[in-house]
Amino acid sequence: MRALVIYAHPREGSFNAAVRDVVLDRLVEAGAEVRLIDLYKRGFDPCLTEAELECYEDMKRNCAPVESDVDDLRWCDTLIFVYPTWWYGLPAILKGWLDRVLVPGVAFLMPDDEHKDIRPGLTHITRLGVFTTCGASWWLTRFIGAPGRRTLMRGVRLICAKRCKTAYAAHHLMDSSTQASREAHLNKVARAMNRFVARGATARKEARA
Repeated sequence: MRALVIYAHPREGSFNAAVRDVVLDRLVEAGAEVRLIDLYKRGFDPCLTEAELECYEDMKRNCAPVESDVDDLRWCDTLIFVYPTWWYGLPAILKGWLDRVLVPGVAFLMPDDEHKDIRPGLTHITRLGVFTTCGASWWLTRFIGAPGRRTLMRGVRLICAKRCKTAYAAHHLMDSSTQASREAHLNKVARAMNRFVARGATARKEARA
């Protein structure tokens, strides 16, 4: 298993950092190769520039500004996002990462004479995980439509492998969370990760038998 973890939170001591650490611990325990992209720590620029837009569909040039991220994306078979939900959606820095890195020829193929719609490009990704925190309640998030979750669990999922395995966990009402609720959620993340990586762990055990 080759896991790429995209982490987006500006404060190292945040609860999201604790969620990230649980995710990383479970991946290491499962024997996965892991790469972490910490968007805020790296100072990732989320703004798609005019020059990037001009060559957006040019598959010979569109990867150049974000080459290392594209290399990581092509390397992994497991993609995991850890981030806070702000205004029911993704932090701007994470949305910008999607805008700049998930380009044609990498994440999807553009329509052509034979195909009227885009086609998946991340078919090598067989696992997609999303772990987030929300200030709003579960029902209010669902009422609004949970656009952040939909972007990743539907939009990104659609361009991954057909039978891509998924994992999702969100701690709602973070502003009124308690130590007990946070600990319970970390346990929930750990259980979700255990199920998420189980197939790969089983396969390794059988290979060593």
